[in-house]
Amino acid sequence: MDLNVSICEIKFVGSFGGSMKDKIEVLKALADETRLSIIDMLSCGEMCVFDIMSKLDLTQPTISHHLKVLQRAGLVDYKKNGKWRIYFIENAVFNDISEFLKYISTSKEDCICNSSESLCLNEITKSVQ
Repeated sequence: MDLNVSICEIKFVGSFGGSMKDKIEVLKALADETRLSIIDMLSCGEMCVFDIMSKLDLTQPTISHHLKVLQRAGLVDYKKNGKWRIYFIENAVFNDISEFLKYISTSKEDCICNSSESLCLNEITKSVQ
C-alpha cells in the first residue's frame, strides 16, 4: 500500500461501499448531540419537523439544518405528504457504518499496520533478550 495516498482516497472492499471520505461524512454527522437525539427520535418512526421541534425545544431552522446534515450524509431521508416532509431513518447507511467500524477495529491480514515492521515491538524484543 502506498502510504503517501491520502487515507480519504482509500476505498474499502466488502459488502459496505463508498470511500473513506463517505464514512468520515457519516461519522461527522453523528458527532453532534442534537443530531443523535433526532436519530433516536426517528428510530421510533417517521416524523415531521414540527414533531421533532416540539420534543427538542429548538427552532424550525435549527432542526431543518440538522436534518439537512443527516440527509447529506445519507442517514435520513424524507417523503412528501402534502405540504409536509416526513423524515425517516435510512437503515442501510447505519448497517454500512456499523459494518465498517467493525471492519476497521478488527485485526486483518491486509491491515495497514502489516505493511511495515513495528519499531516499538522490535525495541521491546531486543531489550527483553
